[in-house]
Amino acid sequence: MHSHLLPGIDDGVATFEDAEQIVLAFQKLGYERLITTPHVMSDAYRNTPAIIHGKLDELKNYLQKRGITMPVSAAAKYYLDENLFKMLENNQQLLTFGEKYLLFETNFITEPFNLKEFIFLATTKGYKLILAHPERYLYLQNKLDKVQDLLDRGVLMQMNISSLTGYYSKQVQQMAFKLIDKKMIQWLGSDCHHLQQANLIEKAQGSRYFQKALTLPLLNNS
Repeated sequence: MHSHLLPGIDDGVATFEDAEQIVLAFQKLGYERLITTPHVMSDAYRNTPAIIHGKLDELKNYLQKRGITMPVSAAAKYYLDENLFKMLENNQQLLTFGEKYLLFETNFITEPFNLKEFIFLATTKGYKLILAHPERYLYLQNKLDKVQDLLDRGVLMQMNISSLTGYYSKQVQQMAFKLIDKKMIQWLGSDCHHLQQANLIEKAQGSRYFQKALTLPLLNNS
């Protein structure tokens, strides 16, 4: 429920062939459904529902012609910026999945001054927020009280599986371990941009902490 498999619209895969390789890799790993989530960022990737749905249709047609039956749908990963606020305030369509789950991210260095305001606004409009890769944010590093505060405000946590391998850094890996130990994770995602990251999932599946994560009441482990 977190990947970048629609070619040419963000920093994910460049071609449909690249997307095909990753879909087949996930299929081999036992996945039964993919929800890809391209970036929506006002200063970099100005994707709209029309752009995302159009590219999704192209990908599905491509896979169908090759006899690949893996169900693929799309939502988005929204960057918390002024544009996201405006879209919420103007009741513009935001791409969600499941029971109105909205995946979002923030800058990696400092806690956004408007984070709590955003959470309040989005939840009052019926969205169920999911914070992408909390283990990667410097402002949350070793601050489990801040993570708990977000959970108490109704924000769900999605960990990147590749964080368990040390792919981002040892610091991020250790934070991922702590979040699992404290049972603070509700979703596992790949954040897959290219085949190398898909291959890391297989490596992570053999780790003790991945198996421990699977004992949590994950919302996408079915």
